Amino acid sequence: MSGFRRGVRLGIDVGRARVGVARCDPDGMLAVPVETVQRNEESVNRLVQLAAEHEPLEFVVGLPVNMQGADTLSTTDAREFAAALGERTGIPVRMVDERLSTVTAHAALRSSGRSQKKSRSIVDQVAAVVLLQQAIDMEKSTGNPAGATISPDEEHA
Repeated sequence: MSGFRRGVRLGIDVGRARVGVARCDPDGMLAVPVETVQRNEESVNRLVQLAAEHEPLEFVVGLPVNMQGADTLSTTDAREFAAALGERTGIPVRMVDERLSTVTAHAALRSSGRSQKKSRSIVDQVAAVVLLQQAIDMEKSTGNPAGATISPDEEHA
C-alpha cells in the first residue's frame, strides 16, 4: 500500500438523468454505494451536502470517453459537472476513465438476479462503486493516483 493517500473519497458517476455516488473508507479498503441523485439544478447542492457529511479527500468523477479514448458529448458534460462541484466545494476533483464501468455495473446486477428495469435506480451507484474501486486499486498498486486533477483553468471554462 505504499504511496496510498489515506482519506475518504467520493466516487461520482455523472449521467444525464441520474448521478451515482459511492464512498470508500479512509484506508481505501472498500468502495460502497451511497445514493443516486436525480440530475437537475439541485444535483450539485446535494453533492455539497454529501461532501460536508463524508469530508472527502477528493472526488473521483468518471470521465466517459469512447472505446478509442476520445471525448464524447457526455465527456464535456461530466467535465462541466465536475468543475462545478470542485468550484462549489473547494475539494479537489480527479477525473478517471470510466470506460465500461456502467457495463460492469449492469453485468454485476444481472448476475445477482436483478433485471435491468429493477436495477435502474441503483445502477448509477454501482457504476460509481466500480470506478471508485478501480481508482483506489490503481493508486494502491502504482503509488500514483488514477486519472488527472481538474486544472483551475478548466474549472472556470
